[in-house]
Amino acid sequence: MNKIKRILVMKYRNIGDVLLVTPLLTNLKHYYPDAKIDVAVNKGTEAMVAGHSAVNEVIVYDRSTIKKLPLFKRIAAELDFAFSLRRKKYDMVINTTQGDRGAQLAWISAASIKIGYKPKKNRLLQNIFDLELPPQGLRHTIETNLDVLRVLNLEIKDKKVKIFWNHTDEVEGLPDVFVHIHPVSRWMFKCIADQTMADIIDYIQQTIGLPVVLTAAPEQAEFDKIAAIKTLCKTEPIDFSGKLTLKQTAALNKKAKLFIGVDTAIMHISAANDIPVLAFFGPSGADHWGPWDNAHMESGYTQRKGFQIMGKHRVIQESWECVPCGQDGCEGTKISDCLMKLDQSFIERNIEEMLK
Repeated sequence: MNKIKRILVMKYRNIGDVLLVTPLLTNLKHYYPDAKIDVAVNKGTEAMVAGHSAVNEVIVYDRSTIKKLPLFKRIAAELDFAFSLRRKKYDMVINTTQGDRGAQLAWISAASIKIGYKPKKNRLLQNIFDLELPPQGLRHTIETNLDVLRVLNLEIKDKKVKIFWNHTDEVEGLPDVFVHIHPVSRWMFKCIADQTMADIIDYIQQTIGLPVVLTAAPEQAEFDKIAAIKTLCKTEPIDFSGKLTLKQTAALNKKAKLFIGVDTAIMHISAANDIPVLAFFGPSGADHWGPWDNAHMESGYTQRKGFQIMGKHRVIQESWECVPCGQDGCEGTKISDCLMKLDQSFIERNIEEMLK
């Protein structure tokens, strides 16, 4: 193991997923201090690991562009990417997500140590991993990423999620004290009712007397969602929607007194910043995706549903029998009923307690 000189960690998922791999990177650097550790991610997620002290290179896979190519050009682009990894001569390749694609890349890499999940579909790839990762079960995603250390028989030294930016990402024009709200997810079925969010904004600005700063991604669907919420507000929040990069959003968030939002990447960024999080969960489970408190080494999310607390963070979720369902809204509507009728007084009580 001491001869490991090059390590590749693959995380071909979404923004939040990539951020939650940072504890693994920190631990790998502890055990292999002289190794070069590269991270391969989908385009648009690279900001989550860029700047991490353990990372040598972030390798970006432009999935959307490659998928648009004609068949033979697409195959050529896929092979070119795969063999570009092989040419780097990795000693250890780690695939931290399930699926055939990561297994294929691990196989083509010809690394002496390959770690990952056994593919479910392609029988030809069933035995390519030297060390197989166990199923997630009811454990937090951070724990499943750290299973890599467990199968290597290495003690876990650190479970802190880390996000990095520099002074050029600092956002000007912010109040000295404010609440950061990111009301939208790219998956709209994770959003709470517009009226509920508007009432939260008004409660913070009118009753508590703190300004609210809004953020959202530069996507039309998110702009429309923000506009609908603001139309229902009696007060005027400060709106940075679509104006910030992920790094800038992280820098803004670090100055907040409290973060309020849904199950999305910005929620994980806030937890990485050690800013208290009040998150609304519907179809997804906090046991897998709840905001992780960096002061803890064990997950506080011991239930599949309902209101839960982990350190400084809180998750509000219904205890309905169908929750969490993992579906894109009720009966394919893209609207989750369990997020539409939340108890406003309960929300306000938690906001007040957290701000104290």
